[in-house]
Amino acid sequence: MVQQDSSEFGVRRGGRRRTQKPDDTHSIAAPAYLTRTIMPYDYLSEEGVVRIEAEADRLLCEIGMEFRGHEPSLKYLREAGAKVRGELVKFEPGMCREIIQKFAPKSFTQISRNSERNVLISPDTVVFSPLYGAPFVRSMDIERRYSTLEDFNNFVKLAHMSPSMHHAGGTICEVNDIPVSKRHLDMVYSHLRFSDKPFMGAVTSGWQAKDSIDMMEIAYGEKVVDENCCILGLINPTSPMVFDRAPLEALHVYSERGQGCIIDPFVIAGVSGPVTPAAILAQLFAESMAGIALAQLIRPGTPVILAINSMGINMRTGTPIRFDETWKCVLAIGQLARRLGVPFRCGGASTSSKLPDAQAGIESTLYLYNGLLSGSNFFVHGAGALELGLCISYEKFLLDCELLSSISKMVTEIDCSDDAFAFDEYLEVGPGGNFLATKHTLARYKDAFFQSNIFDSNSFENWRDAGAPDAEKRANTAIKKMLEEFEEPPIEGQVIEALEDFISRRKSELPDSYA
Repeated sequence: MVQQDSSEFGVRRGGRRRTQKPDDTHSIAAPAYLTRTIMPYDYLSEEGVVRIEAEADRLLCEIGMEFRGHEPSLKYLREAGAKVRGELVKFEPGMCREIIQKFAPKSFTQISRNSERNVLISPDTVVFSPLYGAPFVRSMDIERRYSTLEDFNNFVKLAHMSPSMHHAGGTICEVNDIPVSKRHLDMVYSHLRFSDKPFMGAVTSGWQAKDSIDMMEIAYGEKVVDENCCILGLINPTSPMVFDRAPLEALHVYSERGQGCIIDPFVIAGVSGPVTPAAILAQLFAESMAGIALAQLIRPGTPVILAINSMGINMRTGTPIRFDETWKCVLAIGQLARRLGVPFRCGGASTSSKLPDAQAGIESTLYLYNGLLSGSNFFVHGAGALELGLCISYEKFLLDCELLSSISKMVTEIDCSDDAFAFDEYLEVGPGGNFLATKHTLARYKDAFFQSNIFDSNSFENWRDAGAPDAEKRANTAIKKMLEEFEEPPIEGQVIEALEDFISRRKSELPDSYA
């Protein structure tokens, strides 16, 4: 049987079961994704964009990418005309760009169990997803420790219930109480059982990626998986300029089935790449283009997202830091992706802070806004991150979701219609009047402003009389209430049984491995 969550937060096992039929949509009062009408910020000059593109081509041509331990990848690249010497592959200038622009879709839809939650990933849309890959967890009630399946289930539920979270993410936190060889089964099951939003599957090996897609076939049906993007895989090259065997295997599994691939290199300035933003951008762009081009060679039209992740390092301590000149890469990558013609991912609510404190709020807000200005279409690490993603906080998850809700109002331009100017209201109110009770105000006030139940806007006296709770305390209280009231989205009982049978069989076949 699949493990269910326990009661560390005082939550009943598994949450409430819904009695509706499977086709009774559990609607959430929020858009499935955001459509942006504001123009993204072009940070680079035309000369700068062209120079970075040229340097990326130079890296691919003169330095090359290593594709380690995976002959099928080398075969595809060799047949496409790349120069292959052992595991080192060199591309002629413009080769990757030509392949991508010929085959890669400019936009695609990832479907979910609830058709109302399908997300369009395109240059004109914005999709928020949670933190990815935290090995540790903390809250006001939990001293920092390794995360567990209970935590993972809780965060899937919170992502499902949060109106600002369009996507349930992937490995939100590691399931350290289950062997590495088997935990991917429980995570995919949790996404399918406790949410009906789209999500990401396993990528740490080819067979784990295949298990993820096999489980999607059980839940969706083989024909649906064949004809749609139902799951995403986050594929990480190893900077500088390497694709290892495991991500290549996963890339092949997802691409062969026409499922989405996020090609996401990660550069620490001065460690896995040079310290200058221009060099970092050129390297990240080269690494991501190489992976996207390979995905198109495996299966033309494979849905792809170009991605980058970069940070600096404290040269005195050796610890990574977020807010140095690498933030410029976040602003600049959008121009490169738009010229390439594919959606892109960057940004998130990232912070070096160890607690959901003022530093965490400042850094997370700055990083999210840089991503928003850049035109980012898909945000990973959108909620919950502490310690640059090493730790996920329950309270910060909810606080970040509130932040996402607030900045969601920033993606659309100012309405300049006749109705927006409300000239007739001036005729009614006149000079020195009050607009509080006009029809225009009453018709719009619910949506005119972001109104949070977590951020405090009460008077000092009301706040004091309520016990003077800070933001972390308010979030802690709200999380417990959310998890207590969680209701599982409808899913057919026979699908649950089939998924659990598949998991039991696979776990019996796999060794227990924690490495």
